[in-house]
Amino acid sequence: MNILHLSGVSNWGGGEYHIENLCKELALTNPEVQTTVFCVKDGPFHHRLKETNIDFVTAPLLLKIDLRYSLKLGQICKSRHIDLIHIHDTTALQLAIIADKIYKLPPFIFSKKTSFEIKQRKKTLYKYNYPKIKKILCVSKETQRISEKAIVDHHKLVTIYHGTNLKTKSDQTPFKLRDKFVVAKDTLIIGNVANHIRAKDLDTLIDVADQLINHDKQTQFIFVQIGTFTERTDALLERITSLQLTKHIMFMGYTEKASNFIPQFDVSLMTSQSEGVPQFIYESMYHKVPVVSTDVGGIPEIIEHGVNGLLAPAHDFKALSESVLKLATNPNLRDKFVEASYHKVTQNFTTSKMAQQTLDIYREILKIH
Repeated sequence: MNILHLSGVSNWGGGEYHIENLCKELALTNPEVQTTVFCVKDGPFHHRLKETNIDFVTAPLLLKIDLRYSLKLGQICKSRHIDLIHIHDTTALQLAIIADKIYKLPPFIFSKKTSFEIKQRKKTLYKYNYPKIKKILCVSKETQRISEKAIVDHHKLVTIYHGTNLKTKSDQTPFKLRDKFVVAKDTLIIGNVANHIRAKDLDTLIDVADQLINHDKQTQFIFVQIGTFTERTDALLERITSLQLTKHIMFMGYTEKASNFIPQFDVSLMTSQSEGVPQFIYESMYHKVPVVSTDVGGIPEIIEHGVNGLLAPAHDFKALSESVLKLATNPNLRDKFVEASYHKVTQNFTTSKMAQQTLDIYREILKIH
């Protein structure tokens, strides 16, 4: 079985982490499965793959449609005798369709990793319903439900949670957050790991800090945010300054092995307005850090309100603030949540389980038993 994983993104995020985990897990458990990653030349994923044992090839991608990428894809499929192409984002899907018109590629699988609705536009619907796509792997049941509105053949849709890699967990960091930011012992670190993109809604994170510190006068909190800066970052920093929160919110930017810092958080706060299921929540559950989150995408399938975390509607900074304060003042509740979460994630949401479920789909499509 010869699988080609296709990535057309120019940054590093949860989707690329999923590809890496899938390749590593299958290499351990099913070495008969040959995997190759095809990604953007000189992008963060390319540089990351250089540090792994994963086989990869690259092609330049300067625009959303770059024929050099599609042409090389066709050549790779032919020269490496690829049996199945696993596509991981919409840019890669579009480029694969172009390549298929020229080369007649092997069958496709597409991973739907967000809960964004599929736009009801002719070109978009054509892309998602392309006949070569044999299965669409949805990151959550909510993603599958939303996708049903646009996918003609519902039998193509299946939910496979990405989970978290239990083999790579570490709490080793080059410095301690409390030392770096001179955080007092009685101050709680409210942590967030997310790139500065619209879906993560970091404005609401700032709103939570503003509510707790400026309005509720709860100055025993410091907010530490880790994630790649974008064109949105300057506006966020300006808001922090205007609200006089520069001593209470720290933006660390892109940080290698960001998840290793999670054990240093007292509470993990997720303020997204759209999600599949974020790795940050899986990682927090494993590291026994209590979670406060918005209830978007597949998050309620992982965090059950009042059972192993606290949820609030998107943009509801007051409810999120109340939840943070509730956890901060109730250590017994924190203990209850983290134990329930740890058991749930280690039993149900692991990359080893994800890899085997994905392999079952590969075998089904290729009729291999």
